[in-house]
Amino acid sequence: MTDVHPFYESQRAQIEESMRERLDLAEPFLRPHLGSVEMQQVRAEVMAELATVLQQMPYVGGKESRMTDFFVRLLGFMAIGRVLRRRGMPPKLIGEIGLQSYKAQLLKTPLAERLEAGRQFMSPENQALLRTQAAASQAEKYPEDFVYDFVEPGPTDTFDFGINYRACGFCKFAERHGDRDILPNICGLDFIAYETRGIKLERTQTLAAGATHCNFRFKSTQAKAAPGS
Repeated sequence: MTDVHPFYESQRAQIEESMRERLDLAEPFLRPHLGSVEMQQVRAEVMAELATVLQQMPYVGGKESRMTDFFVRLLGFMAIGRVLRRRGMPPKLIGEIGLQSYKAQLLKTPLAERLEAGRQFMSPENQALLRTQAAASQAEKYPEDFVYDFVEPGPTDTFDFGINYRACGFCKFAERHGDRDILPNICGLDFIAYETRGIKLERTQTLAAGATHCNFRFKSTQAKAAPGS
């Protein structure tokens, strides 16, 4: 049996607790399709599948990489998707259940904290960091990681900044482990993740759908503070 990377093993308790919370939040959406007994079986199967996902989760630099957080937060949806897929649930329904439960989980964080996280993400300091990280990603130090470019807005653009993902860690994971039908559900979570932090995401293409890159464009929807305030 493949061991879990020590970095993820050190976070296993938190990852499992987050999954249990997510299953609690997903239950109202699952119950119309599952009976009480079956719901308990699904819970057990998802937690067992999460253990498999943890073994499969690629190491991409730990705390030194911003993409590690994406793997930790979102690859658990592969576990839910696999279990529901085996039970014959349509991919579109799996995606909707995942989206609604993820939104509910995000909204448990107080609004002020979410908006502050959004301001930090959009800040000039973070943009400078993203430029550095994007340049570093080109070296492809970790084969299963993301590769991306920072995109500066042009004179007629309305977004604040963008990121073009030219290689996607989720796509690589899905290809390696037979999860391509679940992959679009992961992509669909991006919009709500940024929306709840006061950021508008525009994206018209994805690698998962066969494009050359994922074109993320970000614009803050929060009112800017007046100079000197």
